[in-house]
Amino acid sequence: MADRLAGVPLAPYTTLRTGGPARAFTQARTQDELVAIVAEADREGEPVLVLGGGSNLVVSDDGFDGLVVRVATRGVDVTVEDGRALVTVQAGEDWDALVARCVAEGWSGAECLSGVPGLVGSTPIQNVGAYGQDVSQTVVVVRVYDRKTGEVGDLTAAECGFAYRHSAFKHDPGRHVVLAVTYALERSALSGPVAYKELAARLGVEIGARVPLAEAREAVLELRRGKGMVLDPDDPDTRSAGSFFTNPVLGPEEAAALALRAPGHPRWDTPDGMVKVPAAWLIENAGFPKGYEKGRVRISTKHTLALTNPTGEAGAGELLALAREVRDGVHEKFGVWLVNEPVLVGVSL
Repeated sequence: MADRLAGVPLAPYTTLRTGGPARAFTQARTQDELVAIVAEADREGEPVLVLGGGSNLVVSDDGFDGLVVRVATRGVDVTVEDGRALVTVQAGEDWDALVARCVAEGWSGAECLSGVPGLVGSTPIQNVGAYGQDVSQTVVVVRVYDRKTGEVGDLTAAECGFAYRHSAFKHDPGRHVVLAVTYALERSALSGPVAYKELAARLGVEIGARVPLAEAREAVLELRRGKGMVLDPDDPDTRSAGSFFTNPVLGPEEAAALALRAPGHPRWDTPDGMVKVPAAWLIENAGFPKGYEKGRVRISTKHTLALTNPTGEAGAGELLALAREVRDGVHEKFGVWLVNEPVLVGVSL
């Protein structure tokens, strides 16, 4: 069993650089070790926080009063069949490194998720998506440890309950520990059909066109860098948890009410009759521009959806105070509640 350390500060393990000490901290380097550590803690009634890349976490300034298990498992196995590559990846592998390999190997389907920080294990939990792709389009199996039954098993994509930035894992948080993910990727030198207007414009193609994988990756990375969404120690705007709020998805009555308050607002109509509204537009038009500051935290100077800790010295409490101000300001002006995307540990919005 891996060594346990006491009082390890969690801030260095999060991209927001917030979070107090863990009562106990350990690392798991294999699937079996990860299962054994979590199972033992559960038997002892010890609270557990499974920590990946820390790119989607806001951890309390008081830290975590339990065991933090950092996932450090490694390994990528590939099976090629019928024009596709089945790529099974351990939860502790770096996501962007995997995408880079997919592009280099000619495996199409993840290239628009270039530059997304974090580890593979978090991708099905968040249904990670960007620039017209999300992992629900390629995930076929997620291997999990079920803390309720004490068993290791496989969940199909359907059983994962994928929806916009959501999954069954988020619906029942803490039940499953993701051990590995299998993605089915097309064997092709070309990207999937470009589905995002901003990316199509950067590439100089029409929506639906396919481009060389490397071109798609570089264009996505350029767009993300321009928004402070590629981790860079020299860029204070990247000390964030990425997009702090999801784009609201409104029912017909909510959409009609918003249309009365903000005629002509940007919107995307979905096939199921819902309306998706860009959270960035709501935030900016509620009076919170890029660079809006509140003490030691601010909205990114590059991207309205990111709340940042530019110096790395602010606490989670300061960041959440800004988040509440933005959330409440948007609701007051537009009648729409924004929902946080990062996972909150020991704190609430």
